[in-house]
Amino acid sequence: MALKYNKATTFLVVSLAMIAALLEGSTAQSTVHVVGDAMGWVVPPGGATVYSNWAANKTFKVNDVLVFNFASGRHDVAQVTKAAFDACNTASPISKHTSSPANITLTSAGEFYYICTFTGHCTAGQKLTINVTSGASSPSPAPTPTPAAPTPTPTPTPTSSPPPTPTQTPAPTPTTSSPPSPPTQTPTPTSSPSPSTPPSSPSPNSVDTTTPPPSGNSAKSLGVALSSTFLAIFVALLY
Repeated sequence: MALKYNKATTFLVVSLAMIAALLEGSTAQSTVHVVGDAMGWVVPPGGATVYSNWAANKTFKVNDVLVFNFASGRHDVAQVTKAAFDACNTASPISKHTSSPANITLTSAGEFYYICTFTGHCTAGQKLTINVTSGASSPSPAPTPTPAAPTPTPTPTPTSSPPPTPTQTPAPTPTTSSPPSPPTQTPTPTSSPSPSTPPSSPSPNSVDTTTPPPSGNSAKSLGVALSSTFLAIFVALLY
């Protein structure tokens, strides 16, 4: 059972790999570049800038094809190193094509240098340098949707606050000195009353001799007399 499962898994993996390879091959479309377009591969009338400007507007990828159109026997195309390209040295080219049209497939990425080996042609500008990129360009990632800009929140109008009322510092209350206590008045000594003059003792003549108790009108007369006597004594005492 496990063996059957392993075989099925292996078959599935191989199938997916083959499908991926087929899809990659179908999308890796090569481009044919005719060097110099209608002018072809000649000694350019405007100098070396003619071919450098032409290459600047092209994109070269692996598996693309360069086509050099020239008059056979009057021109050729040779691949050289950068040093030989800069010096227009034709002595040891990497490769050389003498028949037109010369079709060169770009099999790897990097910089490549081509010149014409006929005397004076390279120095006159019949030379080309290109930069080759790897394979088919990978699919561009889906653009990330830009989030909608947030609606600006209206800034509230600042409420003008009334200017602060200056706080008046209360004036210090003057400390009133307590009025001095009025001097204690020494009470004026009151004159002690002069001793009353002791009543004069009645004269022995005014005292009646003891008589036998009166009866009837005599008693009344005695009471009146006694009252008068006491009143006189009281008045005398007052003075």
